[in-house]
Amino acid sequence: MPLSPDVTMTETEHGMVLLDQRTGRYWTLNPTGAAVVRLMLDGATAEDAATALRERHPGSADRVAADVDAFVRSLREARVMTS
Repeated sequence: MPLSPDVTMTETEHGMVLLDQRTGRYWTLNPTGAAVVRLMLDGATAEDAATALRERHPGSADRVAADVDAFVRSLREARVMTS
């Protein structure tokens, strides 16, 4: 899933920042959020991203899928990422 054309991405020491140049709104992502965005930019689905995160963080496996789905939904609703 690509970023919207007006959104820029900047990697940071602690994750990533997404800036919507249309609105001036920005999102500061922690390393986990940044990992989801990177995976999806590389063609992964939300389910693929959740699977990758479960492998990295097995102690959180029970809530990963719901968290990833909610995060991706919020990015879509904000028009940061396109379908």
